Amino acid sequence: MNVILTHGYFLHEDEKEKAIMRPYPPLGILYLSGYLKDKNVNHEVFDSTFSSEEEWISYVEVHKPKLIAFYTNLMTKVKILHLIDRLKKSDSFNDTKFLLGGPDLTYNVENYMKFGADFLVIGEGEETFHETISQFEGDKEFEKVNGLVFKNEKGEIVKNPPRVKIRDVNELSFPNRNAIDLSQYLSTWKTHHGKSTINISTQRGCPYTCKWCSTAVYGQSYRRRSAKLVVDEIEQLIKDYNPDALWFVDDVFTVSHKWLDEFHKEMTERNVSIQFECITRAERLNEEVLQKLKDIGCFRIWIGAESGSQRIIEKMDRKVELTTVKEMIQLTTKMGMESGTFIMLGYPTETMHDINLTIQYLKDANPDVFTITVTYPIKGTSLYTEIEKDITIQPPWNNSTDREIDFERTYSRKFYDYAVSKVVNDVNLYKLKSKKGNSKSVLKMKAKSIVLGSLMKLNK
Repeated sequence: MNVILTHGYFLHEDEKEKAIMRPYPPLGILYLSGYLKDKNVNHEVFDSTFSSEEEWISYVEVHKPKLIAFYTNLMTKVKILHLIDRLKKSDSFNDTKFLLGGPDLTYNVENYMKFGADFLVIGEGEETFHETISQFEGDKEFEKVNGLVFKNEKGEIVKNPPRVKIRDVNELSFPNRNAIDLSQYLSTWKTHHGKSTINISTQRGCPYTCKWCSTAVYGQSYRRRSAKLVVDEIEQLIKDYNPDALWFVDDVFTVSHKWLDEFHKEMTERNVSIQFECITRAERLNEEVLQKLKDIGCFRIWIGAESGSQRIIEKMDRKVELTTVKEMIQLTTKMGMESGTFIMLGYPTETMHDINLTIQYLKDANPDVFTITVTYPIKGTSLYTEIEKDITIQPPWNNSTDREIDFERTYSRKFYDYAVSKVVNDVNLYKLKSKKGNSKSVLKMKAKSIVLGSLMKLNK
C-alpha cells in the first residue's frame, strides 16, 4: 500500500517564522514513521517545511498514494484543508483517502469530516494508524480500530471508542529522522543563529491543569522514557548530525527530580556533552536542580508565569506563586544560564493594573528573553468553555484558526495590540537604562512608551 506521511507546513508562507527562522523537524510524523518502520509498513515521508505547495502537489502526483496522512495542528489546518480540496477536485486522486491526526482534531471532528477528511486519528497516533493501514490491506473493518473516526458506506460519521494511551513509552522507536533531510534545519539555524539545533522529546502529557492549554492528544498524563534511552538518542543525534544544541520540547522538563537525577547520572557517566534548552515550572526548580541542569549543558531555561498578576495566574489555574517564578528566573541568571519566560495579555478580567504589574514583574525578574501573545481560546480547553458564551468574533471554521476567535474582554482587541508593544518597549527601555545605553535611544523609547500609552487609552 502506498502511504505518504506529511504535515502541510510551508516555511516560506509563514511571515512570522521567516522573521525568526527557528524551524524544527516534524517530530510527530517522524515518531509515526519510526513506528511504521518497525512494523515493516512501507511508507514515504514528505517534509514540506522547506518546500512549496507546487512541489508538494508534484510529489503526490508522481507517487499516487492510496492514503495521505497529515499531522494537523492549529497552524496548519487551513493549508491542509486547502490541499485536500485541491486534490479532491482532480480525477487523478479519486481513489486516494485522506487521514488526519494531531491536536486540533479531537474537538472539531464534524468540521474536519465535512471539509474533506476520510479518517481521523484521535489521540496518540502510532497504534491507531498502524491498525488502520492493516484494515486497508485486509477486511476494511474500520469499526474495529479504537481511536479512529471514519465515514461508513452510508456516509455517516462513525466515532470508535477512544484508544487507551500507550503505557510504556520506552517501547516506542526513536523518531525516524533519516526519513527527511535534517541538514536544511541545521544549516538554517547555523546561518541565522550561529548554532545548529535539533528538537527532542522525553515525555508525553502534562499533569498540570492550566486552563488555556490543550490536552487533546496526550491528556492530563505524565509518561516518560527512561533516562538511559534518552541519552541513547542524544548520542545517536550527536553521531549522525553533530548539532550544536538540543531543544527539549517537553512541557515541564524538571517535573520529576528522580528522573532528572537519573538523566544527570547517565549524561555524566557516559561523558555526553551538548548544550540544550528546556521548559519547566518554577516550583520544580531549586538551586540543586539548576546546578544539575548546568552541569550537563543547559544554557537556557524557559520558566512560565504568563502574567505578572497573581490574581490572573490564579484565574488561569497555573498553581504557582509569582514570587517563586521571579526568584527562579533570577537564580537561573545568577548561576550563569539564560532565562526565558512567557507572557499572555488579554486574559478574561485582566485590567490595566494587571498589565502594569506584568511590566513590573518583567523588570524585576529580568529574564534574558520573553515571548508575549494575546490570549486566544483553543476549543476543548477550560478557557474556551468559560468564554464560549462571550465570543464576539468567530470566523468561518474552514478558513480561520482559534487564534482569530475573539471574546468580550476588559478592553478592545486593538487595545491589546498596543499593550503588547508597550510591554515589550517598556521592558526593553528598562534594560537599556540599566546598562546606561545610548541616550538618544532611551529618549526615543520613552517617547514611544507615551504614545503607546495614549493609544491604549483611546482604544479601551
